[in-house]
Amino acid sequence: MTKKVSREKFEEVVADGMQAIPEKFLAKLDNVAIVVESQPTPAQIKKLKIRQGWSLFGLYEGVPQAVRGAHYSSVLPDKITIFQKPIEEAARSEKEIKEIVKNTVWHEIAHHFGMGEARVRQAEARRKNNPYH
Repeated sequence: MTKKVSREKFEEVVADGMQAIPEKFLAKLDNVAIVVESQPTPAQIKKLKIRQGWSLFGLYEGVPQAVRGAHYSSVLPDKITIFQKPIEEAARSEKEIKEIVKNTVWHEIAHHFGMGEARVRQAEARRKNNPYH
């Protein structure tokens, strides 16, 4: 059984997920927009080589802070997209939607700070094992 919520409610859940990020990280976000889309585009799926049957909950597109040089200026904001439909399809309850969104927001913000996929997954495992996150 999948759980669906309105776009407005989902955007509130994403905003709540952002509020779960510690202030020390939020204060360092730089030139990044966080948006909600229904689902990834075919071009995004192809570019990321998402296999059939896999889901993409979020996507970071931009120049990670760790690789921005002195000439980084006058550029469009980086973009973190949270995909509503795949999250709803994976969740069995509104509580699960909230948890998936929170974890996805953390994941994509870690990419914004320059963490590669392996490091992000290690950090996620540590965070999930910490009952005080």
